[in-house]
Amino acid sequence: MGTLGTVLVGLAILVGLAGIVVPVLPGSLLIWAAIGVWAFGTGSVTAWGVFAVCTAIYALTLVVQYLVPGKRLKEAGVPGRAMLAGGVVGIVGFFVIPFVGLFVGFVLGVYAWELNRLRIHDAAWKATKHAMRAAGLSILIELAGGVLSTTVWVVGVVVT
Repeated sequence: MGTLGTVLVGLAILVGLAGIVVPVLPGSLLIWAAIGVWAFGTGSVTAWGVFAVCTAIYALTLVVQYLVPGKRLKEAGVPGRAMLAGGVVGIVGFFVIPFVGLFVGFVLGVYAWELNRLRIHDAAWKATKHAMRAAGLSILIELAGGVLSTTVWVVGVVVT
């Protein structure tokens, strides 16, 4: 792969990292796919080794990203349906309120679900805060995986 191709892959990886922090794009998937394109274009054993390591990082990140926050939510007594409600309302909010609608919709969806379930404002708000922390932790885990994959890729580019 030439210099231009490597730069374009690097830009796709940067967009993927941004997509993790501002969840509009499937950030980790974009990073993984860009590294796969680079490995295919480069074709060396080292490039494929980098891709294999990044695939393992991606898979591990996906597992940890759902297990760790999910366990904390379960311990706090926040049901998965509350998170689902937050996600659905967040997606609607994304289209209704530009830029911040996803976050506002998520919070409103979780809060409304929990208020309907618990019937107590303080308990619903406490559950909503747990859900926000879990979502933030999930983003941090995904970001760590993305940065680690990016680092492995940069080392691979330097080596090849």
